[in-house]
Amino acid sequence: MPNGSMPDLGSLELLVAVVRTGSISAAARDTGVTQQSASARLRAVERQLGLSLFHRTPSGSRPTLEGEVVASWADDVLAAAGRFQAATRTLRGESSARLTVAASQTVSARLLPRWLVALRRHQLGAGRTPTAVQLLSGNSADAEALVREGRADLAFIESSEVPADLGSTTVDRDELVLVVAPGHPWIGHGPVAFEVAAAEPLVAREQGSGTRRAWEDEVRRRLDRAAAEPAVVLPTSAAVRSAVADGLGAAVLSRREAADDIRLGRLRAVRTAGDPIVRPITALWRGGARDLPPAGRELIDVAVRTARDQGRPGS
Repeated sequence: MPNGSMPDLGSLELLVAVVRTGSISAAARDTGVTQQSASARLRAVERQLGLSLFHRTPSGSRPTLEGEVVASWADDVLAAAGRFQAATRTLRGESSARLTVAASQTVSARLLPRWLVALRRHQLGAGRTPTAVQLLSGNSADAEALVREGRADLAFIESSEVPADLGSTTVDRDELVLVVAPGHPWIGHGPVAFEVAAAEPLVAREQGSGTRRAWEDEVRRRLDRAAAEPAVVLPTSAAVRSAVADGLGAAVLSRREAADDIRLGRLRAVRTAGDPIVRPITALWRGGARDLPPAGRELIDVAVRTARDQGRPGS
C-alpha cells in the first residue's frame, strides 16, 4: 500500500534516468550511486506510490505505462527544482548570465546535454563564469509557445514547419525511422511501401509533437492525403518505445531516440521505400538576429559546431 510520502529528488532523478537509459545499472552510473542502491531506491518509490513502474528483464528495465506517466511528472518536478536552484544562485550573485531554454523531448534528452557541457567548457576556458541555464522540456509546440510568450529566451524544436513570426536558424538535422517489435510481420520482407506505412494506425505522440507533425507532413507531401489516425496516443517518446516493444503497434521515432532500443534488440528498424525522412532541428527566439541573447548565440554556435563535427552540418 502507498505510504503517502513523497519520493526525494534523488530517487526521482534515478527514475527518470532508468526510463532514459533502459537500464538500472546505466542509470546508477549516471546518477552516481551503486546498482544495489539504485534497485533498492526504485522499489522504495514503487512502495511509496503503490505502483509497478518497471518491467524488469535480463536485457534491461522497461517502464510500464504507469512508469512512463510518473517519469514525465518527475521530469516536471526536477525541472521546477532546477529553476529554484538557478534562481537562488542568481539572487546570491553566483551567475553572471542566465538563459532559459525550451526544448522538445528529442533535443532535451539527446542533444542539449552535450551542447550545455560544451558551452560550459568553452566559457570556463575563456575565464568566464558559466551561464546558468534553465531548461523547460515539452513538445515542439510547447517550446515554440514558451518563446512567443516570453517565458523562454531560446527554443529548440524538431518540427517540419518553422514559425515565420520568430527568429530562427537550423542547427542540425534528424532522421525519422519506422520501428516495430521483434517478430513483427514487416521484418525480413524488404522495404515497406510508403503508402502501406502511411495507412497503418501507429503508436504516436500527442498533437504538437514535432515527430508526429513531421511524419504527417511527409505523408501529405508524398501522397497528397492524411496519414492514418494513430492507434494510440502517448505523452512521451519513452512511452511510445515501451508500447511498441510490447507489441502494441509500429511507430515513427527519431533515430536518435530509438537507437538504444534498436541496439539492445527491443525494437527493430524497418526501412520504408523512397528517400529517408529528415527534419530540421531549429533554434527559435523572439525578434531578429540582433535580438538573440549573447548566451543564446553561443549555445547555437555550439550546436552547429557539434553537428558539423559529427558530419551533420546545420545549414
